[in-house]
Amino acid sequence: MSLILSSRSGRMTASPTIAMNQRAGELKAQGLDIIDLTVGEPDFPTPRPIIDAAKRALDEGYTRYTAVPGLAELREAICAKLRRDCGLDYGKEDVVVSCGAKQALANAILALVDVGDEAIIPNPSWSSYAEMAKLAGGQPVFVPTERKDGYRLDPDRLEAAITARSKVLVLCSPSNPTGAVMSRADFEGLLPVLERHPGLFILSDEVYGRIDYSGKVLSPAAFSALAGRTAVIGGVSKSYAMTGFRLGWIAGPRELAMACAKIQGQTTTSAATVAQRAALAALGSDPRIVEDMVAAYARRRSLVLSRLSRLEALRVFPPEGAFYVFPEVSGLDAWKSAEEGRGSEAVARLFLDKALVATVPGSAFGDDRCLRISFAKDEASLEAAFDRIESVLGGH
Repeated sequence: MSLILSSRSGRMTASPTIAMNQRAGELKAQGLDIIDLTVGEPDFPTPRPIIDAAKRALDEGYTRYTAVPGLAELREAICAKLRRDCGLDYGKEDVVVSCGAKQALANAILALVDVGDEAIIPNPSWSSYAEMAKLAGGQPVFVPTERKDGYRLDPDRLEAAITARSKVLVLCSPSNPTGAVMSRADFEGLLPVLERHPGLFILSDEVYGRIDYSGKVLSPAAFSALAGRTAVIGGVSKSYAMTGFRLGWIAGPRELAMACAKIQGQTTTSAATVAQRAALAALGSDPRIVEDMVAAYARRRSLVLSRLSRLEALRVFPPEGAFYVFPEVSGLDAWKSAEEGRGSEAVARLFLDKALVATVPGSAFGDDRCLRISFAKDEASLEAAFDRIESVLGGH
């Protein structure tokens, strides 16, 4: 009997970031000295107080299920964090803890998007937003943003994208992949459009919120006109170097939180109890733990921007947050000579095959003119990576 897969699985595409990371891993296994700048994973070890808390949790018997939305004390700590960092007022019943921010987003999209509904996504964007919309039976609608405009979402372009089927607007600030941060002025510019379309719900991906070089990170939920129609997604992976703990959350209107808990209860149930205890320790830890890592990212950012400035063909927007640069590579011969629609893939292949540096094609994020380069890597590796890239490009 031949296997017949669902049409749902056929509509979705695999993560290009993970694919490039896996290819880099395969080449490493062959003995090649690959510098991997693909995945958004901090290279710092998980801080010792958090590791110690996880060990204590095991010794203290935190090895059983929790309630589906998560430990009450963790949800209370998340509320305190959102109040302290963002000025947002949620109760623990408004929060659902999930197996990473990715699951929190998927739960929310499944709870909000019906077959035929539209999810509006500013582009460039993390590829999983569109794939999650497809999983729910919805249709992603992309609104282009441009480097010359600081990747700001233009109100007129947003208005033009809204239809009777529009259900959610997905925002990510600081942005993956561009590093752009939405300012108060940006949100205020969007408010008249959003007020004219009260049925459009906002999913605000704030997982990079603590990694900020601009000092202007702000949540749309901080605006009274948007608070009741916004859900905030966060997690500990990026800020606390806890990617393997798979711990994230959503905070939003209680009706949505209950729907997310219902969906999660029929898929994964609760997040791992030991991960929840570790996250509780992270949220209660010394703020300098995060501040020191962000200071290191800031130094790496400066290094990468300095090295990119020496390559005239690579133009870049200086990231205001997160730990990526998204340089335009469309001026390179490898991009120009590639077959149509595969220019960034050709450049990524060039860097991997000739420079032994792994990056992610911009086509994975909706802009084939660019590459995403992660600087969540030590400075020596970054210097070596750009030495190799310069050598391949001949310094221009």
